[in-house]
Amino acid sequence: MATSKNDAEADALASFDSLPDAAFVRVKTVAGLFSVTPVCIWNWARAGRIPAPTRLGPQVTAWNVGELRKALAALQEVA
Repeated sequence: MATSKNDAEADALASFDSLPDAAFVRVKTVAGLFSVTPVCIWNWARAGRIPAPTRLGPQVTAWNVGELRKALAALQEVA
């Protein structure tokens, strides 16, 4: 079980393939998926390069796993 915020993010990244499409992940997990920095993820989201995040609360923004899978698949098709 995750004991800190960083452990939770590492767990989400490690178990990404087993998460349901309806799940949400935070920016550090998304950055790990694309192997870039969190700042890059925010810039890509603003530019429309990846799906926009969803606001889940006043200080919580996250990305839908199903939408991220589609974005990753689209990137693989281009490469």
